[in-house]
Amino acid sequence: MRPVHAKDPVATAPPGAAGPAGSLSHATAADDGEGHRVRERLPLPAGSAEVRRIDADVPGAVGRVLGHVLAERLRGARLADPLFAGELAERVARFTLQGGKRTRARLVWWAARACAGRDPGPAAAALRIGGALELLQTCALVHDDVMDRAVLRRGRPALHTDLTDRYADRAGSERAGRFGQSAAVLGGDLALVWADDLVAETPLAPGTGEAVRRLWSDMRTEMVAGQYLDLHGQVTSARSPARVLRAARLKSALYSVERPLALGAAVAGADEVTLRRLGEAGRCVGMAFQLRDDLDDVFGDPLRTGKACGGDIREGKPTYLLAVARAGAEAAGDGTALAVLDRWFGDPALTERGLDEVRDVLIATGARATVEAEVDRLAAQGLRHFDGAALDAEGAGPLRDLLLATAGAPPETHAGAGPPPAHGPCPRRRGDDR
Repeated sequence: MRPVHAKDPVATAPPGAAGPAGSLSHATAADDGEGHRVRERLPLPAGSAEVRRIDADVPGAVGRVLGHVLAERLRGARLADPLFAGELAERVARFTLQGGKRTRARLVWWAARACAGRDPGPAAAALRIGGALELLQTCALVHDDVMDRAVLRRGRPALHTDLTDRYADRAGSERAGRFGQSAAVLGGDLALVWADDLVAETPLAPGTGEAVRRLWSDMRTEMVAGQYLDLHGQVTSARSPARVLRAARLKSALYSVERPLALGAAVAGADEVTLRRLGEAGRCVGMAFQLRDDLDDVFGDPLRTGKACGGDIREGKPTYLLAVARAGAEAAGDGTALAVLDRWFGDPALTERGLDEVRDVLIATGARATVEAEVDRLAAQGLRHFDGAALDAEGAGPLRDLLLATAGAPPETHAGAGPPPAHGPCPRRRGDDR
């Protein structure tokens, strides 16, 4: 949930529909352009062979499902009001379809595959839940960009910037700016509504549906709680390493890894032991992911990370990396290091020279080495939990590699279709693309 700065009518499946996962309908209602309702086939797998074909391009399969779902949502938006549809709903749909790496959706897919094999029912449900996560990510990113005053996102104008620019000439910059921010809040809300609709309209067996909806509800609450703690830390002195870690887990680690894994396992009807072990793996890998992201914000290559360095420092975001550095400087009585952190933390005019000074402090206090070691420890611990789960070998290997990459380590090579090696090492990532 990190921004890229310039500085730097109704679907056919009824909500809550019950039935076995294998009974998932592959059709949705559509309009032929002349007011006639027709049936369109959703691009969902109907058999095990189709499930395997999707393995080769999970992001593409999720994108195709989203394309069908969002086309239907846009038809409803146009019926509500053409201006609203053209200026806001279409922007939200376009942003979602352009997407990123769809890592959360891929985690859902491979968790479902690892727990249910090639069963097309859970696979189809996983694609829909993965699509819902992409819409939830749209909500999070659009709202983040407003809160962080980010001008760009994914190399393009952020949603609020785009809407501001559209009306700047006729309304003036100040009024247009307020309009753009307010409209973007509504755009994020719209993406959240569509995400909830997609989850509710995914047919699942009663017990499975209850588990998925509970996980989905918990995840949304956790995201908001984490975002609030993140904001709270920017205006208070509550920046202890433990407090910062709690905010990071709620805001990013749970939402980015642990909950997607749990959702994939849940749609597959995994047993409690498997759910617990995957949850523990996701908790560790999710924290490793967030801590690596904190390191990348200061030491990463912008060409690889897709964002300018120093964004967290400019915005005054309390990260574990900075909290460890401050605690180390205080313990050592290093007033010079503390002065550097106080000088630049929360300063939007942070210069490259100032960023270099902060980097020197992070290295000298041992904060960088401490966090890098913690990333490696968490990744290795996460893999130990993962290797203790009884999973289908065909899905377990790719899922393990995806967890390694998410944690910041290169994928391991698996021979054939056999199970991945148990308790393998967790080498530190150097230059992979997240």
